[in-house]
Amino acid sequence: MRHVALLARLKPDDEEVARLADELSAILAYMGRLDELDTTDVPPTAHAVPMVNVWREDKSSASLGVEVVLANAPQSQNGFFRVPKVL
Repeated sequence: MRHVALLARLKPDDEEVARLADELSAILAYMGRLDELDTTDVPPTAHAVPMVNVWREDKSSASLGVEVVLANAPQSQNGFFRVPKVL
């Protein structure tokens, strides 16, 4: 517990370490109970609920020409946007 706290740059006091150790032990005990379940007929899943792709199909199309893109640019040079230096 203290090693993980050190890696996370945390400084728990002794009371917090004891409390967190008890909580972690309870979580691990529960995970041990899950090992007792018969899961032979349960298919492996990546998500608990079905996932649906809500995005449109990706289709290529013609892009705008350089002249059209730079038409409203405040400044351009050699086919590129011209911007002030940022230091």
